[in-house]
Amino acid sequence: MKKLLHSSLAPGLLLIFVSVLAIVLANSAVADSYQHFIHASVGGVPVEKAVNDVLMSVFFLLVGLEIKRELLSGKLSRWDQRLLPGAAALGGMLVPAACFIFFNRDNPQALNGWAIPSATDIAFSLGVLAMLGDKVPSSLKVFLAALAIIDDLGAVIIIAAFYTHGLNLTMLAGAGITTLCLVIMNRSGVKSLPAYLAAGILLWYFVYGSGVHATVAGVILALCIPHTGRTHAHFSPLSRLEVMLSPWVAFIIVPVFGFVNAGVSLQGLSFEQLLSPLPVGIAAGLFAGKQLGVALVSWLLIRTGLARLPEGATAAQFYGVAILCGIGFTMSLFIGGLAFPGNEVMQSELKIGVLAGSVLSALGGIIFLNVAGSRHRIRQTA
Repeated sequence: MKKLLHSSLAPGLLLIFVSVLAIVLANSAVADSYQHFIHASVGGVPVEKAVNDVLMSVFFLLVGLEIKRELLSGKLSRWDQRLLPGAAALGGMLVPAACFIFFNRDNPQALNGWAIPSATDIAFSLGVLAMLGDKVPSSLKVFLAALAIIDDLGAVIIIAAFYTHGLNLTMLAGAGITTLCLVIMNRSGVKSLPAYLAAGILLWYFVYGSGVHATVAGVILALCIPHTGRTHAHFSPLSRLEVMLSPWVAFIIVPVFGFVNAGVSLQGLSFEQLLSPLPVGIAAGLFAGKQLGVALVSWLLIRTGLARLPEGATAAQFYGVAILCGIGFTMSLFIGGLAFPGNEVMQSELKIGVLAGSVLSALGGIIFLNVAGSRHRIRQTA
């Protein structure tokens, strides 16, 4: 049990379990109780909003910490390490968005969800990869982690740029001044985590009131927290905070988000709705668009000699990982909530699309990687 809890498999399994539980509850005799829970108020704030605005800000804080650490002292610290996963992540965002737009080109309201299939769920995808054990070389696990981290950075930029409405300039100015204070603290050599977290709470308040989504505050705070070079990286304030937050995010925040947001009721949904452009566009973007975008851009870079396959991996194994990139669960649901706020019909349809695309990508990736791994072993022993 201890080994499982410390593996990359556990968060993915827990997320799958709570998401399936939410779907079962939303379509059972206790569906009303489930809906009452997620819409109940805690201190005047609905549970769903508290999870998406407060808890997910902590999730994005961890995402920001991971991005900064990898850029400064990790798998993305050199430009040659960034090129392949960076370009693959870009292709894996553009092609799914194009797929979605193609299916929903005649529906201006649905087009606001163009970014839904553009994200990769790092916990879910790495959890699936962990299930395959030594059938997948470790270099591909590093590649997938790097791609998902860059993907998350892209999602943050998309949220800030395209899902920001009704800016409050006074609050935005407050956020700017607080950010400047955080930068000055960093440059002045301040190492106190409580000081940064206190300023981070103030920053969250200003960002929340500015019209920019509150989760962006988590990333800004993360980028301002000090991280030393390679020699003392494990003792930096960033590393210490990342270690503190990781289990809370993996085993509480992300599962709670999945439980609150994955429960889609199929009652009253017709077969035509299930196959309507919105869910089909999302599912096609995640399952087909993601693998094509990641694989095509990577193939072009490798073919031209600008990059090379991760060490020890075959082209087939690489493509299997590209399929897994279509698991967009957490980030896709989150962006979907921003794209269609208050529209229950579209919320249900987008959840169906995200679930279908993510499940197809997970199953497709597992089957493809199993076959590719078996063939690779046969060639090695032949």
